[in-house]
Amino acid sequence: MSGDDNPKKKNVKLLSIVILSAAFIVLVIIVATLIIGNISGLFSQRAPAITVNEFNFDIGRDRVFVHMDGSIAAAGTLGVQVLDAGGRELLRDPFRMSQPALVSNNGRSVAFDIGGTAVRVFDSAQVLASVEAEGSVISASINQNGWFCIVTQEGGGIRGIVTVYNNTGAKVWEVRMRSGFVLSAILSPNNKNLAILNMIDSGSRITFYHDIDTEDEPYDHFNLPGGLIIDIKYLSNDDILAISTDYIFLVDSSGESKSIYPYTDNRLGSYTQHDDFIVLHLYDYGIGFRGRLVTLLTDGTVLGEMAIEREIISMSAVGKSIIILKNDSIAFYSNELEDFPASLDNLSVAGANQVLMLNEDTALATSDNSAVVIRRQEER
Repeated sequence: MSGDDNPKKKNVKLLSIVILSAAFIVLVIIVATLIIGNISGLFSQRAPAITVNEFNFDIGRDRVFVHMDGSIAAAGTLGVQVLDAGGRELLRDPFRMSQPALVSNNGRSVAFDIGGTAVRVFDSAQVLASVEAEGSVISASINQNGWFCIVTQEGGGIRGIVTVYNNTGAKVWEVRMRSGFVLSAILSPNNKNLAILNMIDSGSRITFYHDIDTEDEPYDHFNLPGGLIIDIKYLSNDDILAISTDYIFLVDSSGESKSIYPYTDNRLGSYTQHDDFIVLHLYDYGIGFRGRLVTLLTDGTVLGEMAIEREIISMSAVGKSIIILKNDSIAFYSNELEDFPASLDNLSVAGANQVLMLNEDTALATSDNSAVVIRRQEER
């Protein structure tokens, strides 16, 4: 089946420029990296204790990581690899990627090559689906039931193709968008509703499809004139959480929106989220890295706020805990931003470039050559 559409970190002045094809590809890579780095924390907390101090991966360069139900998965330029909590290999699938990316949900992961064609869906035991896309892969997503979406870009006037697959890897639906450039697509928890995020000449648009088994045409649209939406996530079968460069808001399937938290006086540096918990890093408009951290729930309730003057390289959240990698330190925080020191006996902070929460008191800090486990220390 197919349907036709009828009609992620820079400021609005750049929007008209990035619409051009060459700059758009650069923007897609930036936004996809931002999204992937911030939604990879979707996993069950019913996981065995981490029993090692370091995980050893050998799947090439540019590695990215996710935690899925007690195991650690990584994707690199030479494929994917999964290790259990004791560091033993559970799965390896060798294949080539130039720009590896990885997203995860409920014990399943999707590895894909941004700008390439390779896509793999897997759990800790086996590869569930292997797809070679016909066009260049822009992004991918997977819902809690294992259904996944792949966004590709092709020529011939098609601005983006969204293909939906079920949990066995069978293709079940396709949408060919003819206006705007598609950034991402997500499928609702009931496997019925599809939301597509794309850039249009006037800003950003979310297109909604209801009941993809029977409906070919979009149900409704939400337009954000002059704004840039960088991420969307289903909170229920109908409501979507959207993160833009100016504010966080909810959108229902009829296109009605509700502001949750505005930050128009700040520049969004980065964010991370897990379930109903969001962490924002907001820069002041000025010189240096001065800004603030804000933690909040998806209903807009602010949990904590603190000033910060250091560059934040990476952050991750799970449950009521956060880990933040700055340019000179690593620290754990509660969801109210109470800080806890980290054990760094076997880690060079200067070499780390990514952190990933494994549970509420354990995290993974990675560099080009290592993946080191660090633990929260309760006593100062």
